[in-house]
Amino acid sequence: MKRSRINEIMAEADEMIRSFGFVLPPFAYWTPEEFKANVEKARALIDARCGWDITDYGAGRFDEMGLFLFTLRNGRLADLQRGGGMCYAEKLLISRQDQLSPMHTHVIKAEDIINRGGATMVIELFGSDDEGNFAEDRGGVVLCDGIERPFEPGEKLKFAPGESVTLMPGDWHAFWGEGGDVLIGEVSTVNDDETDNIFREPIGRFAEIEEDEAPMHLLVSDYKGYLG
Repeated sequence: MKRSRINEIMAEADEMIRSFGFVLPPFAYWTPEEFKANVEKARALIDARCGWDITDYGAGRFDEMGLFLFTLRNGRLADLQRGGGMCYAEKLLISRQDQLSPMHTHVIKAEDIINRGGATMVIELFGSDDEGNFAEDRGGVVLCDGIERPFEPGEKLKFAPGESVTLMPGDWHAFWGEGGDVLIGEVSTVNDDETDNIFREPIGRFAEIEEDEAPMHLLVSDYKGYLG
């Protein structure tokens, strides 16, 4: 993806988020220079990879297959492993109309996916085999707003604003917006996007960036290169 396009997406996302009465935290608006100046104070944010995340899954077709994310907070795997402390994470996502977030599952993370506003959120679901692999012939059961909901393999569940689904490790899912763009909330256990996204197809989690202009704000995938 071109950096200029990423900058545009950031501005468009911020406008949409604000339209629903939500404002991102102050560090979201730091320039790269401000982030560098605050590295020591922001070490917890950097280590937890909180911040902007825009991906085309390495395919170069963001409008067709991509996702906007902003990680608001993220816990510590060590706390999760010992069973106490900061074991949770929270994100905002924007799934554009007909923009696919491709089929995947998680090994550790359980998550509530919530339609916070906009159009209809569609989630396609499959179950796992006994080893946790994608199973084309298996369904399962999820919680929709706390109510058990069986699903058939490949069934597409639809969620209006205010509705949600709880996905457990092994629930294979893909999602997109139907009839317009959707602002999505994600509340989950500790999140590790580098290792805990298992895709059905061999695709990348992060975009490859062409630096045609300076970044407006850093992506989480920029932290290592820009901040050390």
